[in-house]
Amino acid sequence: QGIIYTACQAADTPLFGRDPAAVFAELKGVGPERMIDLGIRVGPWGDDLGRKPEGLTLEEVRRHPDGLRLGELEGGRLADVLSTPSRRIELMHPLLTDDIPRLADRLDRVDDDLLLTSRRHLRSNNSWLHNVAGLMRGKDRCTLLINPQDAARHGVLDGRLVEVTTTEGSVEVIAEVTDEMMPGVVSLPHGWGHGVDGTRMDIANAHPGVNTNLLNPGALVDVPSNTQVVNGVPCQVRSRRAQPPVSAR
Repeated sequence: QGIIYTACQAADTPLFGRDPAAVFAELKGVGPERMIDLGIRVGPWGDDLGRKPEGLTLEEVRRHPDGLRLGELEGGRLADVLSTPSRRIELMHPLLTDDIPRLADRLDRVDDDLLLTSRRHLRSNNSWLHNVAGLMRGKDRCTLLINPQDAARHGVLDGRLVEVTTTEGSVEVIAEVTDEMMPGVVSLPHGWGHGVDGTRMDIANAHPGVNTNLLNPGALVDVPSNTQVVNGVPCQVRSRRAQPPVSAR
C-alpha cells in the first residue's frame, strides 16, 4: 500500500493523481501477486486498471499458460543508442586486439609444459566446508587430475605422488589419472592447503591438501582486465617414484 500511495503522488508514474485506495482495491491476488498484477496493468499492454478493458491483467495472463502474442517486435532503435564512432557494435576493441600478439606468444610454450587449471567439488565449494565432518567422507579429493597420455609421457602413475612446478613454486600431490581431462591440461582443486599453524580447523587440518594459489605467478596477468591468471598456468609435472603407491580412488 505504501508503494501505491507514493506512486499516486509522483508525477512521473502512471498512477499519478489516482486514489490509492481505489488502485489497491482494483488489484487481484495476495502478497507479491498484487505487485505483479499492478505492473502488468499499468504497463504498455495492460488494462490501465480498468480504463482499457481490452488490456491485460495477471488473471488474463494466467489464462494463457503458453504465452500471448502481442504483435511484432519493433526494432530500429539501435542507431539511437549506439555512441561508437562507427555507429556499429564494435566487438574488436583495441583493448582486446592489442593483446593478441602476447597471447600468440604464449602458444609457443615449452613442449613439456602442461597447462594447470583449477576446479571445485560440490562438497567443498568453499574451503570452510572442509571442516564439516560429513562432507569430508570418501576418497581424497585434493588430487592432480591428469590425462592418461600425459601421465604416460611424464612417467606418472595413478595414486603416486607427483611434483607440480611453475615459475612461482612447486607442490607435491597425489596424481589421479583420468580420461576426463583433455591432453595437455592438468587440474588441482581450489580451496585446499590447510594445516597452517594457528588455525583451529581440526577436521580440515587432518586433510590439508595443497594450495594451488602458491603456483600462480604474480606477474602472469590478463592484460585487458588487469587480473591475475589463475587458470591456464604453464606447469611441469614429474613423478616422485620413491614414494609408495597411495590410492586416490
